[in-house]
Amino acid sequence: MTLAEKILAAHAGKKSVSPGDFISARVDLVLSNDITAPIAIREFDRLGVPRVFDPHKVVMVPDHFVPNKDILSAEQAKTMRAFAWEQGIRYFECGQMGIEHVLLPEKGLVLPGDLVVGADSHTCTYGALGAFATGMGSTDIAMAMATGDVWLKVPPTIRFVYHGQLPHWVDGKDLILYTIGQIGVDGALYAAMEFTGEALDALSMDGRFTMSNMAIEAGAKVGLCAVDEKTREYVKTRARRPYAIYELGSAAECAQVIEYDVSQLEPQVAQPHLPSNVCPVSRVEAKIDQVVIGSCTNGRLDDLRVAAHIFEHGQVHPEVRCIVIPGSQQVYLDALQLGYLHTFVKAGCAVSTPTCGPCLGGHMGIMAAGERAVSTTNRNFTGRMGSPQSEVYLAGPAVAAASAIKGRIASPVEL
Repeated sequence: MTLAEKILAAHAGKKSVSPGDFISARVDLVLSNDITAPIAIREFDRLGVPRVFDPHKVVMVPDHFVPNKDILSAEQAKTMRAFAWEQGIRYFECGQMGIEHVLLPEKGLVLPGDLVVGADSHTCTYGALGAFATGMGSTDIAMAMATGDVWLKVPPTIRFVYHGQLPHWVDGKDLILYTIGQIGVDGALYAAMEFTGEALDALSMDGRFTMSNMAIEAGAKVGLCAVDEKTREYVKTRARRPYAIYELGSAAECAQVIEYDVSQLEPQVAQPHLPSNVCPVSRVEAKIDQVVIGSCTNGRLDDLRVAAHIFEHGQVHPEVRCIVIPGSQQVYLDALQLGYLHTFVKAGCAVSTPTCGPCLGGHMGIMAAGERAVSTTNRNFTGRMGSPQSEVYLAGPAVAAASAIKGRIASPVEL
C-alpha cells in the first residue's frame, strides 16, 4: 500500500485498503477555528450528545479574526470559548495561540501516523509529519467530535519526485507553486500527493509544511512526506504520546509518478487569480502596494529568517506597506530573541501578533480597489485579500521581502 493507504487501513482496523474504498476510521485529532467551530457546535448540540468523544482529542483555535476585529467576530470567539470550557477540550486563547496549522505541530498535538480532520481546508499541512490530515465541513466535524469516527473514500496516490540540488533562494513554496503550475488547480483532485526525492529531503520541516499546506490548491485530499531523521528530530521534544511511522510504499502502488529536475528552478510567482498561474520571478513585472509575510503557509521561523536576511539589505519602499505576521506566539518569541523583529521594524515593516488576518481578507491588511500585493499566503482568488478589484501575487518570503524593498515584484538576487 501507499503511505496514505497504510495510515487509513490502520485507523479503519483493516489489513489493507484500496483507492475508491469507503471506510469508517477512528480519528486522533479533531480541529476547528473561530470561523468553523460555531457551526460545528450548533450541529453538535442538535445531535443531543452531552459530551465530545474524547476532550483530549478535540482542539479549537481562534486565529482567523483574533484579536477580534468587530462585534461579530467577538461573538464567534465567545461561542467557541464557552463550548471549549464546558467540554474541557483544548482551547488556545488569544495571547497563547497562533495560526492553527503552525500551532498544532509546534505543540506536538499532531504526530506521524495520525489521522487528523479539521474544519479548515489547510488541515492537509500536517502531512509533512507523515500524518493523514484533511479538511472537512463543519457538520462532518460535529459528527467527529461526537463519535470519534469519520467516513472517507480512500484516495489514489500521485507521487511527486523532486530531483537535483535546490538553487539558492528556492524553497518549499517555490516547489509547490511550480508543481501546481504544472498540473493545475485540479491536477490532484481527491488524490493523496506524496512528496519525495533528494530536493525534498533537503528541505527543512518548515519548507515541508509549506508544501503539504498547499496540496489543497491542487485539489488534493492530503499532501504527504515520509518520516525521516528531520521529522524524528522535530517531534522528539514535542511528542507526549506514542505514534506510528509508516514507510513509503512501492511506486507501483501509485496511480501516477511525476518527476521534476529542480536544479535550475528560479523562485516562482503565482500571478492573479489562480495559484496555478505560475511563472519564474524573472518574467513578472508589476508595481506593488502591499507585501504580506506570514500565514499558515509561510509564517514559520525559517520564513522569517529568510525575510529578515533580505531586509538587512534595504528599507521598505516608501510607496509600499509591508506586514509581517509570525505564525505563533512561539515563532514570535523566537524571532524576537533572534533579532528578526528588530530588523523588520527598523526596515519599516509593521509586525503583527499571530493571526490569519489578511490571508482571507479578514483584517490587518485589507486591500482597496486597484491595489496589488505580493503575499506568502496560499490563495490569490479574486477578492481574496479585499476588494474584487485588487490583485494578489503569491511568492515565498525571499521574493516577498525583495519586492517590498524594490516597490515591484523582484528577485532576491537583485539585492
